[in-house]
Order: sequence, then C-alpha cells, then structure tokens
Amino acid sequence: MHCGALILAGTPIGSSTDASTTLRETLSSADVIAAEDTRKFLTLTRRLGVETTAKVVSYFEGNEASRTPELVRAIDEGQRVVLVTDAGMPSVSDPGYRLVVACVEAGLRVTAVPGPSAVLTALAVSGLPVDRFCFEGFLPRKSGERRRRLAALAREERTMVFFEAPHRLADFLTDAAAELGADRRGAVCRELTKPYEEVVRDGLADLAAWAADGVRGEVTVVVEGAPPSSTSPDEALALVRDAIAGGAKLSAAVADVAAVTGANRKQLYAAALADKEKK
Repeated sequence: MHCGALILAGTPIGSSTDASTTLRETLSSADVIAAEDTRKFLTLTRRLGVETTAKVVSYFEGNEASRTPELVRAIDEGQRVVLVTDAGMPSVSDPGYRLVVACVEAGLRVTAVPGPSAVLTALAVSGLPVDRFCFEGFLPRKSGERRRRLAALAREERTMVFFEAPHRLADFLTDAAAELGADRRGAVCRELTKPYEEVVRDGLADLAAWAADGVRGEVTVVVEGAPPSSTSPDEALALVRDAIAGGAKLSAAVADVAAVTGANRKQLYAAALADKEKK
C-alpha cells in the first residue's frame, strides 16, 4: 500500500502539452483524485493520454466542507489523494486550502507537483518590478467594498497581482484608477499561455477605457506598487497633530495620515498617543 499523502497537482493553465511527466505519473498512480470539475478533468486525461484506475470525486466550493473529512480519512488509511483544479495550482484562489489545513492538523503528509502559475507568469511578463510582490487574488465584487480594499493598498510599495472575472474587469480597473491613481502603471494579462494570449500595458485609467468594450478569457492584473514614502516619522506625527488640532479624532487622524504617507499605522498611533499624553 502507498504511504498516505495529499498531493496538490498543478495543471496547465493553457495547452495540455505543458503538462509535466511528473504530473502524468502522479495521476496514473493515484488512489483517489479529487477534481474541481470532474468532466474537465476527464477531458484533460484524454488530452494527456493518461489512464488511471483512481476513484475520481468532485471537490469544489459547494462540497468542500462535506467532502474534506472523507478525503482526510482516505489519506489516513494510506491512500494517495491527488487534488486538481480546472487550471493552475490548487488552493491559490481555487479549492484546496480547507483540505490542506485539515491534513496538517491531522499530521498527514502534504506535498505538491509543481505546475504553471498564472500569478508568476503574469508577473514575469508584466514589465513591472518583480523583486517584491504580493498576491491579492479576487477582490470583493461590490464596488464599495472593492474600493475600500484598494484604498488600503494605495501605499503598498510591492507590485500587486490580482485575479478578476472578465465581465468585472472594467469596473475593477475604474475603481483601481480612482484609489491607486489614474497613471499608476498596470498590465492586464489575458489567456496566458493560450493561443489568444494578450498582455496590455498602460496606466490604470487607460486600461479601464480599453476594457470598457468587454474582455474575454481568464484575466490576471498586475499593478505597480506605490513609490517609497519620503515622509519622516516626525513629519507624519506633525501631520497627525495638525489633523487633531482641526477637530479630528486621534484614531481617524492616524489612519488618514498613514494612508497618505505610507507610515506604519501602529507605530504612528503609538507615537501620537505618547505625544498626546505629554500634553
């Protein structure tokens, strides 16, 4: 019997010819395969020419909670459970995180077959700085909530990577331009590694105008980070003092100054509180 393990298997984000030999061997030798969409998975196996005797079950957002214990038991009994999603790496904005946590908590082995990543691929072709970056995934669908999240990222100095549905792309870019700056550089990466791959690079406002007529396919958006803050801690504290003198509450003044200057909010609050107590 195999040593039980959960294997996260990255699947091609484009052509099935991108599949590795290790992925093919892993699918062939699995005891159980948990697939986000079983029909798409069976189509992939046909394209890969892979035959498997594994039990294939569905594992998607709607049944993660109920199916996770079943899969954990199978792994605990010594079975090799392979988790695949429709494309890309499981658990990265796809089903899988819940199962990984459950296996870790149960002391079971979790490993992975590396595969294509839309996040790293988009970052690499964006033309934006790649030395430091953060992945924000899908932001809220409602504009108000999305803009609040974007506002909180306004002073983020790292390059940011987002996922977005094609029919919401124009709204996302419009909100991003409003909160991050119309001229902030971005790259919309569409259908990466596929025949109709397209990468459009421009300022956020111009990208929003480009997307207004509609965009199709899988979309990843890369946005440059904010320039480093040139405001010193003493200067930030002085701005907080001015805001309080104008009638603002300490917490609100700190939040506003931190958002504008990029100062560390907790450190600024502690400094402002100490400054207030001296008076």
